[in-house]
Amino acid sequence: MRLPAVVLLIAALLAGCGEVEDTRPGQPVKQRQVAFKAIVKAFEPMGVMLRKGNYDADKFLAMAEALHARRDAPWSHFGPDTNYPPSKATADVWQQPEAFTKDKEAFIAATDALLAAAQSKDKGQVEKTYDTVHDACKTCHKQFKER
Repeated sequence: MRLPAVVLLIAALLAGCGEVEDTRPGQPVKQRQVAFKAIVKAFEPMGVMLRKGNYDADKFLAMAEALHARRDAPWSHFGPDTNYPPSKATADVWQQPEAFTKDKEAFIAATDALLAAAQSKDKGQVEKTYDTVHDACKTCHKQFKER
């Protein structure tokens, strides 16, 4: 009879476990997470379009414009004292700010190039610059995001 009670207690405790809430003023961690999710929502459909081989230059351009409009949103939320749960940022963001800024600027430049390629409607250029944005994301995540 004790085993089912223990199992129920553990299940109840685990049900209460969820993602940690950002309760700090202005919720900087939550704000940057929301901003990064918006970037992903703009970026992923472009990759799907290119991988499936159904490139539509006008639709791609609209997605590139949406990505470009969202790309600056997360960066201002990496202020001092914002490395706390539920952050997925590594301490290197604050310990190596020059490297973090360099990766951020590479991402910004890559999104500029992607938008220009999308405006040209040249599929070859679009694919190349899409890969550059993707690589910029991976490079930054490798050092500055917990896995």
